[in-house]
Amino acid sequence: MARVVVMGAGVSGHTASTFLKKWLGNEHEVIVVTPNSKWNWIPSNIWVGVGQMTKKDVTFDLAPVYEKAGIDYKQAKAVSIHPEGGEKTDKPYITIEYTDPNKAGETEEVTYDYLINATGPKLNFAATEGLGPDNGYTVSVCTADHATHAAEEFNKLKDRMRKGEHVKILIGTGHGMCTCQGAAFEYIFNIEHELRQEGLRDKATITWISNESFLGDFGIGGLHIKRGGYAASSKLFAESLFAERDVSWIIGAHVSKVEEGKVHYELLDGDTDVEEFDFSMLIPPFAGVGLKAYAKDGSDITDTLFAPNGLMKVDADYTPKPYEEWKASDWPRTYQNPTYKNIFATGIAFAPPHLISKPMKSPNGTPINPTPPRTGMPSGIIGKTVAQSIVDMINGASEPTHEASMAEMGAACVASTGKGLFNGTAAALTVYPVVPDFEKYPGLGRDLDYTFGEIGLAGHWIKHILHHMFIWKAKLKPGWALIPE
Repeated sequence: MARVVVMGAGVSGHTASTFLKKWLGNEHEVIVVTPNSKWNWIPSNIWVGVGQMTKKDVTFDLAPVYEKAGIDYKQAKAVSIHPEGGEKTDKPYITIEYTDPNKAGETEEVTYDYLINATGPKLNFAATEGLGPDNGYTVSVCTADHATHAAEEFNKLKDRMRKGEHVKILIGTGHGMCTCQGAAFEYIFNIEHELRQEGLRDKATITWISNESFLGDFGIGGLHIKRGGYAASSKLFAESLFAERDVSWIIGAHVSKVEEGKVHYELLDGDTDVEEFDFSMLIPPFAGVGLKAYAKDGSDITDTLFAPNGLMKVDADYTPKPYEEWKASDWPRTYQNPTYKNIFATGIAFAPPHLISKPMKSPNGTPINPTPPRTGMPSGIIGKTVAQSIVDMINGASEPTHEASMAEMGAACVASTGKGLFNGTAAALTVYPVVPDFEKYPGLGRDLDYTFGEIGLAGHWIKHILHHMFIWKAKLKPGWALIPE
């Protein structure tokens, strides 16, 4: 009997573990280790953050789902990886610390035959002084609890506006190396939509602040979409939307410090400035969750398994080279760790070989550029792909049998720009491939036959349907495995 341990139960980890159990059956063990008691459909947190949904609408308890599936679930956080075993055992194992209230603080060593690191990111609010809802002055929609708090603060803001007060709203990224511009993009337009619906729009100045060098970069270097037989840039698409909704923007910005009602930032040209706000939601930068790794003799081998940012090394080309020499082939295909062949990393947990957007620095040496997004559809696809390879390796294959390079992967994104059955809108975009391949597609780096976008009410209906469809899938309801990632 083989044992597969999956660290993390987000989109990637949950996809991997549920398909592993479906394909392996009861002949092999699947264990999920996650500090969370609930699963969260994160793309809908932006609706929680404006009061259009509640935490209950976007989460469910993991324990009964895993019990039904026959998956061993441990509500705990992984602390360290011991890929060569240790003093007590020759089998590789991880050390975990329980967050389950009934076992809080207890530790355990969990052995494995195969390990999937799907821990996702650490929300690194501490990278910017004063950032975040816990010890700072900004709200967040990164978790369901954060989004609930954001809605509460937004309601307080609207109360002030109803009394005649004019307010300043600032939404975007809270550091020069953030990813997930898409979530902030959705949130700013849902805020704008809600204010219009309540007749309060004229009492708010809404500003976007981002580390993107141009609107519509989204951490993928922007894209071109086919519209009316022509290639239209995402820059034009985004600027048109911002202008139409009367949202101003500050781009190429590294937020260096947040004070009460004030954001200090540095621009790509080296200038610094301050932006005032009454309400602000700024996405934090992501980092690895801080896992350590140890050899059999107890020596620290964290640098062997992980990149400096704490994300796990996989089968990518991490050779430092100039931007002009980056290639689509640098990106991983199997997500297998090159040193320990029974360890894989999926979703945000794997270390990208380089940026997708062009790297940039201010004259002061401050990096200001989006880091690569690996959420949503790519995370699900990668999780399922790794699960397929592990199943085949358990059954005798010597190497991973399935591949999912982001340089050969298409992705669809439905970005809400306002919720409403008859007046909602969303931008529905497809991009192929996610990582541009300028050798295969000279000029634009992508195939225009599969890269397109539209905005309108139909897009909102699609996003709302996807919300229910993916929660159905995650709950392992009838037919769940037929729903694509």
